Amino acid sequence: MSKNKFVCIHGHFYQPPRENPWLNTVEVQDSAYPFHDWNERISSECYSRNSAARILDGEGRIVDIVNNYSRMSFNFGPTLMQWMKNKDPETYKAILVADKESLKRFSGHGSAIAQSFNHIIMPLANRRDKETQVIWGIKDFEHRFKRKPEGMWLSETAVNTDTLEVMAKYGIKFTILSPYQAKNVRKIGEKEWIDANGAKVDPRCPYLCKLPSGRKINLFFYDGPVSQGIAFEGLLNNGKIFADRLTGQLDMQDETNTPQLMHIATDGETYGHHHRLGEMGLSYCLHHIEHNEEANLTVYGEYLEKFPPEYEAQIIENTAWSSTPHLERWSEDGGGNTGGHPNWHQKWRKPLREAFDWLRDEMIIFFEQEMNTLVRKPWDVRNAYIDVILDRSRENTEKFVKFHAKKPLSHKEQIKFFKLLEIQYHCMLMYTSCGWFFDEVTGIETLQDILYAARAIQLAQDLGEKNYEKEFIRLLKKCPSNIPEYGNAAAAYEKFVKPSIVDMHRVGAHFAISSLFFEYPEKSKVYSFDVDSEHYEFYEAGKYSLAIGKAKLTSEVSWEENLISYSILHLGDHHLFGGVREFNNEASYESMMNEIRDAFEKSRVHEVVVLMDKHFGNHNYSFWHLFKEDQKKILDKVMGHTMKSIESSFSDIYEDNYSLMQAMKELGLTPPTPLKFCSDFTINAKLEEIFKEDDIDYKELNAIVESFKRLEVKVNKVGLDFLAAKKINGLMSRLKNSPEDVLLMSKISKFMEATKKVQLTPDLWQAQNFAFQLRRNNYQHYLEKSEIGDQEATVWIDNFNELFSHLNIKITEGSLMAT
Repeated sequence: MSKNKFVCIHGHFYQPPRENPWLNTVEVQDSAYPFHDWNERISSECYSRNSAARILDGEGRIVDIVNNYSRMSFNFGPTLMQWMKNKDPETYKAILVADKESLKRFSGHGSAIAQSFNHIIMPLANRRDKETQVIWGIKDFEHRFKRKPEGMWLSETAVNTDTLEVMAKYGIKFTILSPYQAKNVRKIGEKEWIDANGAKVDPRCPYLCKLPSGRKINLFFYDGPVSQGIAFEGLLNNGKIFADRLTGQLDMQDETNTPQLMHIATDGETYGHHHRLGEMGLSYCLHHIEHNEEANLTVYGEYLEKFPPEYEAQIIENTAWSSTPHLERWSEDGGGNTGGHPNWHQKWRKPLREAFDWLRDEMIIFFEQEMNTLVRKPWDVRNAYIDVILDRSRENTEKFVKFHAKKPLSHKEQIKFFKLLEIQYHCMLMYTSCGWFFDEVTGIETLQDILYAARAIQLAQDLGEKNYEKEFIRLLKKCPSNIPEYGNAAAAYEKFVKPSIVDMHRVGAHFAISSLFFEYPEKSKVYSFDVDSEHYEFYEAGKYSLAIGKAKLTSEVSWEENLISYSILHLGDHHLFGGVREFNNEASYESMMNEIRDAFEKSRVHEVVVLMDKHFGNHNYSFWHLFKEDQKKILDKVMGHTMKSIESSFSDIYEDNYSLMQAMKELGLTPPTPLKFCSDFTINAKLEEIFKEDDIDYKELNAIVESFKRLEVKVNKVGLDFLAAKKINGLMSRLKNSPEDVLLMSKISKFMEATKKVQLTPDLWQAQNFAFQLRRNNYQHYLEKSEIGDQEATVWIDNFNELFSHLNIKITEGSLMAT
């Protein structure tokens, strides 16, 4: 192997924050169907895949599974990692394990590097925000990876000298930039600079950057053409070609054996999301380089230790990897767009940033003024607030308050303390770069940033009398939309943002309404709120139902508490009417409860509605005040009877006309559209029902398979593939826990055969992982017993080999899941 030739592949893994700022959770996103939301979908297509990527043989069968993260350089956005920890813990754990494994592989240097916290464009931030972004990025990294980061990824590689100064101040050794961001280079010790504008920089070595403060930081300028080639030249279609392209950039004929580093940087989502199966191209590329003699795999920290910079570089100020100089994409019209709407302008970019800057500056004054009454150093406390963001447990937050407050705080002061810090948190989240990246101010990424601003405004107005919203809306009117029906961002704010704003009454209304459909324990959780149900009564009369109660709500974020009383009337379907108010006293609560209950029990529904107006005034709520997640669940529930009735009617039509449709098919005639629709609907519904059952009815499944073949049914591939994969994964998980269960193994094979017959192609990724674990942990044991004549072991081996074949896995020696 060439001693001084190295290859490093860096992946920047990141998704825009998508959580509801009031609920601290990502709500259901229909466009991500059949997944719950886009984070879940992309994690399935990319993040999890790279933790267990396939290496195939010449026949396209799996011969090994490897964790790509342990052999490459990578960073994950902190906000994405927080989501992953809660919603995809297996992948989260695999990423952390990969970094630990990489420390052994790369001389004590890990694959993971840090990232500025929430993907803001650092050169456009004020100095204080730059510092907090770096501090939070480092602390987040240390919290997860249990070590200090050596490098830090800058959002969009956006850089200026002040940003580098901040990173160097806090111990960051290197960052990665585009070759187009290099201004001048020279050998250390020489006087004359060499012009590097236009990407005229050799990316095969590190560069030292000397800063005005006297600090230093190292720069790696990635290879631009090859990085672009991954996205646009199909390099991921063939792992060997990808590997050859990388090693081909190294000077193998260099007789002096000068150290050379070929490295690239791309969006991590390229490997599996943007390019389907791209993680396999990456895994084979890494495998080929690792087992070839041409170059060594490395990571930046290891390379720096082995080969310190011999050259230094200056950067072009205020640049990024996807923008012209001066960062117009995030500050001006004409700074580039996605190309989807070539005639659209981006005149909204500058006034939107100005609106956010105004709000940030107002909140600086407000924060300092109010926080100074509680702590000695407000901005140091903000820098430390990442400790709470990472762990909102009551024990941790109580410890945080006690440590930073300059005096014991009353409960009201504690609420103020946390709300002030949340204002600052959301004032940084509103600068998330994705808000400016796309073409339209009313797009979901930009509106997400505006939601963060709205949350900051709401918190500030909770603590003071000033109406920040009025001026903010005035500034949003200066942000023109490309969509005539909106006109400007202020109209979108009124239509989309204001209805999303949540207060305690709205949380109480959600709890009260949903209590009609879901049974809550006395202590429960509604998103980021704890709910103590102090009293609850439920009444039914035919299709009508009524819930009356009182409950204490506590925000886990601000510690704010509110005792509410409520009454909710359900008139059937989605027709709901109710009221929520602050609990006044027991007498008024008893009066409300008795009057409404008595009217309901006497079937005076109109009187119930009148009484709700009397007791709750204008605090009225309906089905539409439910949070989106439960809106869908409750709609599915209330429509259940209707859907069963429709399915029964369609099924009757299908059964009554089955022989007729079969005869028409044999005669080459096309069935009438209504009949064809009924047959397609019924067979899809029956398949869906079978896939959801705990135990598969194979007799019914085979009957449906026969009907499918006879009638040429059009299946709902997306939905049924998803359900079939879920079923197979569940069965394989059971088999992993009971590997001796040959009957279960046989059932899985039979189920997979059936899915093929109805032309389904379920995603077998997780099932294959389980099978590899079984192969590693159990196969040799049964093989040895089989070889000495154990009949049960022979049956196990035969069934396991059949299962492996259905899963497209090839059994070879050493075919074990690798780290």
